[in-house]
Amino acid sequence: MKRLLLLSAALVLAAEAHAIKPCEELKSEISEKIAANGVAAYTLEIIDADQDDPRKVVGTCDGGTKKIVYVRN
Repeated sequence: MKRLLLLSAALVLAAEAHAIKPCEELKSEISEKIAANGVAAYTLEIIDADQDDPRKVVGTCDGGTKKIVYVRN
């Protein structure tokens, strides 16, 4: 039980740390991962976190105030 709690806490902290990253840095990391998977034509865009958008959210940044959306072209 303690292991499960520690694992859960570690995951939450990791997610929070990821959301704190600057948007351009995170966008670059995501772009590298997408390209490594062989996707050649795609668009990543940084938008406000409260903005509704039909595209897939692939990351949050700047303390959760922004999100990165993805669409395959």
